[in-house]
Amino acid sequence: MLLRIVILLFFCLLQSADGYAQIPGFYMKEEKHKVDLPFYASNNLIIITVSINDNYPVNFLVDTGVRANILFSKNLGDAMGLEYSRQLNLVGADGTASLVAFVSATNHLDLGPIEGLFQNLLVLEKDFLELETVIGVPVYGIIGYEFFKNNPVKVDYDKGIISFYEPDAMKWRPLFYKKIPIAIENHKPYISAKVRQQSGPVLDAKLLIDTGANHGLLLNKETSDQITLPELFIETELGQSLGGELFGFVGRVKDLNISGFHLQNVLTSYPEETPFSFVIEESGRQGSLGSEVLGRMKLIFDYPRGRMLIHRGEKYYAPFEYDMSGISVKKVPNDENRIYVGQVRDNSPASKAGILEFDEILSINKIPIFIWELSDIIKLFRSEEGKEIEIEVRRYDGMDLEKYEDLIFRINLKKQI
Repeated sequence: MLLRIVILLFFCLLQSADGYAQIPGFYMKEEKHKVDLPFYASNNLIIITVSINDNYPVNFLVDTGVRANILFSKNLGDAMGLEYSRQLNLVGADGTASLVAFVSATNHLDLGPIEGLFQNLLVLEKDFLELETVIGVPVYGIIGYEFFKNNPVKVDYDKGIISFYEPDAMKWRPLFYKKIPIAIENHKPYISAKVRQQSGPVLDAKLLIDTGANHGLLLNKETSDQITLPELFIETELGQSLGGELFGFVGRVKDLNISGFHLQNVLTSYPEETPFSFVIEESGRQGSLGSEVLGRMKLIFDYPRGRMLIHRGEKYYAPFEYDMSGISVKKVPNDENRIYVGQVRDNSPASKAGILEFDEILSINKIPIFIWELSDIIKLFRSEEGKEIEIEVRRYDGMDLEKYEDLIFRINLKKQI
């Protein structure tokens, strides 16, 4: 499973360069104490619908880990009639241009009861992330820092509701919520936490709060010689970055202490060092908290006051479970619900049964695949050690889609970490 969605974009959006008569930001359409915005959660990632310049609404990811608003496809931007003020070449650490993007200034983003005024969009020439393959629903862009910068924003994962408050709200801490200081650096929120490792010292870690990442805890080994891999870990694909696929390891830490909130045996990703690692090192952080941790809380982001308010959610005490099948499932983008095997881990139940990468899944436990949501398949593969699962697949003969063989495999889920 894709555990980390990494976006390493080297650009500078200078809003003042385009000249605004009013201050860009997100505002309530009517003067109220707060408005509620429903969201769809896929593996606790926050997905909302956004209309750009009165066009048909499309799905966007709400991401505290990203500075800019991003549209993933210039083709979609062109269809919406976007105008572009300049072109950017996003350059990798090796000095070669890896991606082309365009800046579209002063757009209107309609979120229902909330609107974004004079919003810049970074429009990618090509959608290199293809989030639909790992989330299971089409996602066309990201809303970042601008959404949070002026107003307290509450995220209730249990109810699937974002509450957007007037700027003067939250002067007093709500009952049962605990205040945690956050530092906003380069338009991103950071907190301090203590990490008790399986082996090695207790880390006093600076962590990015990243609602757009679907890992639990992520630790970057290159940032500190105190970060150690646990004895038991799995080597796997972790995500996608500007430089390509990101690989690394998944293990556990004994305890994650966030200002007195203790989470035990937290699944932790350890990405390999890449040419882009200097960006993380320069930030001074040791890692990040993603949706597998954040989705167990009720969160209030209060950037203007430099704080985050947290309360235990309904899933706070649920165990952190990793895939027990050995299969990374992905969805064919922009197609009817076709699911295929993206990766098979060595020595896993799926590997031992004979399931191969790129096998197309036709049914699971005799239920046709079009009935399944991708997130439900992921939950099933994490559900219960020893559970038997029947998987019917179609195996194609190379690139010839007319030649294939349908096969049935039975696997028993088994914990590997």
